[in-house]
Amino acid sequence: MKTIDDLGDLRGKRVLVRSDFNVPLDGTTITDDGRIRAALPTLTRLLDAGARVVVTAHLGRPKGEPDPKYSLAPVAARLGELLGKPVALADDVVGESAKATVAGLADGEIALLENIRFDARETSKDEAERGALADELAAMADAFVSDGFGVVHRKQASVYDVALRLPHAAGLLVLGEVQALRKATDSPERPYVVVLGGAKVSDKLGVIANLLTKADTLLIGGGMVYTFLAAQGHEVGSSLLEADQVETVKGYLAEAGDKIVLPVDIVAADSFAADAPYVTVAADAIPAGKMGLDIGPKSAELFADAIKGAKTIAWNGPMGVFEFPAFAAGTKAVAQALVDTDGFSIVGGGDSAAAVRLLGFDEAGFGHISTGGGASLELLEGKTLPGIAVLED
Repeated sequence: MKTIDDLGDLRGKRVLVRSDFNVPLDGTTITDDGRIRAALPTLTRLLDAGARVVVTAHLGRPKGEPDPKYSLAPVAARLGELLGKPVALADDVVGESAKATVAGLADGEIALLENIRFDARETSKDEAERGALADELAAMADAFVSDGFGVVHRKQASVYDVALRLPHAAGLLVLGEVQALRKATDSPERPYVVVLGGAKVSDKLGVIANLLTKADTLLIGGGMVYTFLAAQGHEVGSSLLEADQVETVKGYLAEAGDKIVLPVDIVAADSFAADAPYVTVAADAIPAGKMGLDIGPKSAELFADAIKGAKTIAWNGPMGVFEFPAFAAGTKAVAQALVDTDGFSIVGGGDSAAAVRLLGFDEAGFGHISTGGGASLELLEGKTLPGIAVLED
């Protein structure tokens, strides 16, 4: 992939940057600005080079039309605070406000276009529709920098099509993400341990199939583990269960031998609530009326030992409902083991990265924290990501 250096002298050039500013909001208050902070190195590099920086990004899932609830106004304000300079916000995506805002930029100044998903063409399956939006974006720029790793698995106008129309490069964030994740997928130092959690096993079928051929050990936790336990014939009570995936999981268990490691105990509660009464039970003895909400302490120790003995570790998905303190211990134990290991650790974005921050860990203690849950998962799955492929000349 070409880098920013390959774009040459950028002073006075209009550089369109695709960032990922899909941050969580409480009303108009940003509750986790991690993705904004992750964009700073690339934006600062371009601004210091004298570029006129035009950022496009999305927030939430608006229905292809303007929606005040999903405005990037809070992002523009926070980005300005972090950069220490004003960030002009256009009122639209590629309309008159966007054009005027870009035209008003001086060297070393930055503007943010309004939520790209306010334009339905961004996510259209129709190549001509996406191309028309990409044409309008490209008309406002001299070069394109892709720095939104959280969207590179999407074939969308601002991610894929615009790169076909402008001199392009990977931003520092995307470059670092790809290098780190390929360190785990292409030639991992062994033992290579993967920790998978999260709610649904169906979301991770592809990555499990791929990792069975690459990883030395798969540690399975989170809501998805109950489908594995059911596949072994165990009672899972009212725990999350994908009954239609049980036969598939049986096949994985038969193929994997001892490569797949499941919890030996579970923290089971009466209901899905922060203050629900709970008890720790053996994984093969979950009472009929209870639901598993975390891996138990013996499992946490088992998983931590496997992690600490590994040379490469990739983690995607929490071990339990970490947002509830009573059911956060398993996730916290995995995160602590990643900090304590001498191996190279990757936290695969999404809920895993959110858990690291919520549970108070220093991000510097991990080898790499991804900003893209879906994108990192698809790289681990061995898929070709459109937003990366288009950058690879």
